[in-house]
Parts: sequence; structure tokens; C-alpha cells
Amino acid sequence: ALLIDLEPRVINQIQTSEFKNLYNPENIYMSKEGGGAGNNWAKGYSQAEGVQEEICEMIDREADGSDSLEGFMLLHSIAGGTGSGMGSYLLETLSDRYPKKLLQTYSVFPMLTETSDVVVQPYNSVLTLKRLALNADAVVVLDNTALNRIAADRLKLSNHTGTHFWGKHPEVPGSIPSGGISTLLVSPSVQYIVLYTPLTANTSIVHQAHSTVRKTTVMDVMRRLLQQKNLMVSASTRRGAYISVLNIIQGEVDPASVHKSLQRIRERRLARFIQWGPASIQVALAR
Repeated sequence: ALLIDLEPRVINQIQTSEFKNLYNPENIYMSKEGGGAGNNWAKGYSQAEGVQEEICEMIDREADGSDSLEGFMLLHSIAGGTGSGMGSYLLETLSDRYPKKLLQTYSVFPMLTETSDVVVQPYNSVLTLKRLALNADAVVVLDNTALNRIAADRLKLSNHTGTHFWGKHPEVPGSIPSGGISTLLVSPSVQYIVLYTPLTANTSIVHQAHSTVRKTTVMDVMRRLLQQKNLMVSASTRRGAYISVLNIIQGEVDPASVHKSLQRIRERRLARFIQWGPASIQVALAR
């Protein structure tokens, strides 16, 4: 993993936390100026362009050291200056240097229900969306409204930070690359090339004090993945229809139970699919 930021506050927190030994110090970049991008897309983009060689050297070193490079994952925000501006530049750079590799992002969108103190937040978002549309193969949309809802309802947190949320619950980005599952995102599950933003749901985020060890069936997991309260983005599925579904299930799972669960979902019509295509439900088992 590479940690890249134009201001040192967040990375300094990681380096003094319990996770400090997980990251190679050579793969950490912080701007020497330390002033950040000032919530300005253009400033973040131009600063990234100025340190291109240093960042690309880290990327190339990790890519050359991998046994079988499948692609890249980029975790960033689209509202601030660094995540939007520097993130956009990294998207263009990775797409240009590694055109045959999968480029997948986890993009945190701003809140929908509250106004922001950052006046240029809409401009940052629009400029970043263009790069996501042109350069990314798959964009997992996560918005702060949904993350706040999950933090309050399931984690019992009234005030939380993104560092706390993802530091304690990395299940969503951690589940995708298991065993080469990323390839499924660009195969039968995506029937139209322009639809590259999958709607993500997760059932494994629970508060430690409320977690219990109990037997969970495949049917129960698939059913909960279709519930709106488990979505990582503020979107309604009641009036819409699915084009296709990809379930990534981790653990010891009997393939026969997967087949039975798929039959029950179709019989009960728990998910409404488009009328002009097959009801495609892909299942990937990761251990």
C-alpha cells in the first residue's frame, strides 16, 4: 500500500497508531511544504504533477515486486483538494503507464443532506468525476451520508472520523481483491461499458460490543445484501431495477447452498431486474 497526502496530519496519526507497522516507510509520501491543497482541485493537481517522479517511483517499485499484477485500487475523496486534484492526476498517470491493468477506485462522495463549508466542493467533485469516467474501470461510490448512517445505526457512533471508520472496518475494500475477484467486475456482471459504478452493500460492519458468534446461512447473507439499509451509498432500490448482481461471500461455503439460495431469491423475487436482460446473479466465494 502507498500512503500519499499533501498535508501530514492524517498520515502522522497512522504512524503513531497500532497500524504503524503495516506500512513500509518508503511507501509514504507527504508534501515537504505540509500545507495541503487548500480544498482546491487545481492546487492538488499541480502539486501532484510537480512530484510525479517521486510518486511514480514508489508505484513502479511495488508493481515490479508483485508476482502477478492485476491492477490498482485508489481510495480517495472527491470533495477536498488532495483527494480530488491529486487523485485525478494519479488516475491519469496510472491509466497512461499501465493501460492494460484494472484501475478501481473507492471514491468518497460528499454529504447529500448538509451544506459544506468548502465553497468549491461542487467544482472539485465535477472535475474529479470527469477523470473517474475517463480513466477508471470500476468506481465504488461511497458517500458520507450513508457512512454516517451506518456509523450511527450499526456502530453506535455519534461523532466519528473516516480514519476510525475505515481503520476498524476495512471490509469493503478488503473483500474485492481476494483471489482475483476483481476480474469479475469487468466480466459478465458489467453488461454495459458505460455503467462502471457498482452499488455496494456490506453486512459485516457491526459494533464489537454487539457482535456475536452465530451461524449465518448463505441465504441470509444474500437477503441482507439486497436491503437498502446495508448500502454504502444513499440510493433507493425500491423503484429501480438491477442490471446484474455480484455477491462476494467470504468463509467456508457449500456451493450447493449457494445454488439453493439463488433459486429462492428468484422464486421470492427479492430483487427486481431489468426486463430486457437476464436476471444475472454472480457469486464469488473467497476464503
